[in-house]
Amino acid sequence: MNPLQAIDNVTMPGKPFGVLLVGGAQSHLENYGQDFADDPRCRLIALSDEPEISARQQRLNQQLANHFQIPYWKELENSLQNRDIDVVVICVEPERRARLAIAAARAGKQIYLDKPMCTQVAEAAELLQVVEEEKTISQMFSLIRHPLVAKARAALERPDFGKLIGLHCELMFAKGTGGTADLSQPRTEKEGPTQFSFIDSKRELFCVGLYPLVLFEWLMKSPAVAVYAQTSNYFFREHHRNDVEDFSMLQLTYANGVEATITVGRSGWASHPSHGIHQLDLVGSGRMVSLDAFEPRLEVYSDAPPWRPPEEDHPEDPMGFWSSTVAEAGVRPKQTWQSIDAMTQSDASYFLDCLEKQEPSDVPVELGAHVIQVFQAAYASAALGEVVEIDPL
Repeated sequence: MNPLQAIDNVTMPGKPFGVLLVGGAQSHLENYGQDFADDPRCRLIALSDEPEISARQQRLNQQLANHFQIPYWKELENSLQNRDIDVVVICVEPERRARLAIAAARAGKQIYLDKPMCTQVAEAAELLQVVEEEKTISQMFSLIRHPLVAKARAALERPDFGKLIGLHCELMFAKGTGGTADLSQPRTEKEGPTQFSFIDSKRELFCVGLYPLVLFEWLMKSPAVAVYAQTSNYFFREHHRNDVEDFSMLQLTYANGVEATITVGRSGWASHPSHGIHQLDLVGSGRMVSLDAFEPRLEVYSDAPPWRPPEEDHPEDPMGFWSSTVAEAGVRPKQTWQSIDAMTQSDASYFLDCLEKQEPSDVPVELGAHVIQVFQAAYASAALGEVVEIDPL
């Protein structure tokens, strides 16, 4: 299919964007799919995936297709040739994302990617080359649409802020049953990790660290050129068992001279009254600004029983990653903190705006590729115990 013809298709007046979901339940596709389904400019056509996947993944794919009441097409290659498909939402394991995104772009589709978009620098570079050749409009999920980000940009524009000197972000997710890690056996990081997919845990630098890394480059329009990193295991037996980190700290130097630090990880349900610490500090030559994602907020006090973690972990999701399994496990929502600032626009809605205007996204594959470079350098730094420079892609 001619990619330019596909672009003409998505801009046809009055024609809804035909969306193909790729992936299944127990993934962020539960959320992304709902965001696209809720937008009146969209029509979910089907859910698809590669044929050679596990029986478990096929079951999860069928589960999500049933939820959205759309067919499950089990031959992705054939699905990508369907002319009713304009947008492909890719939310499979990170090891498969680049391959599927390349296939979708080659088929003339526009692509919306789960984060991070892949695991290795070489595949990020290949995907970037393909989307440039095919003139694909691409976007990787991020938290750029969060109200905290608008406040950060406004802070940088204040006359009394001065020149940006430094940034710090602390982002700790409060999910999972903490305190189960064996602290007598500290973990040593290994250079060049290749496995990122686990049912019961995640590489938290890779999964959580993406958010501040995207935010910093988005704010400054400048890539990181050097990183010093440390990774560790403090909280969860699941992470320790899979030999992956649950906590990380990074020190970064950016091309514009700004120094930045990041603290990211997962600390357990009981560690925070809401989703977890989410704080951003901006240091200028004139003043410093500290922002909290949960301010302003309402703090609720009542005679209701205090919130408690689930008594038993869900067998397929002990961390409570996914909406579907959290509901199955009967995990009650935390209601002590009620946020006042609400998301004004979903990330999916912004991407559809880009398609309507035929404009590039502000978090395209290019930015996603830069983040993969930082990850590879950070894991090398944590393994070697030294600063690692990041070469231009």
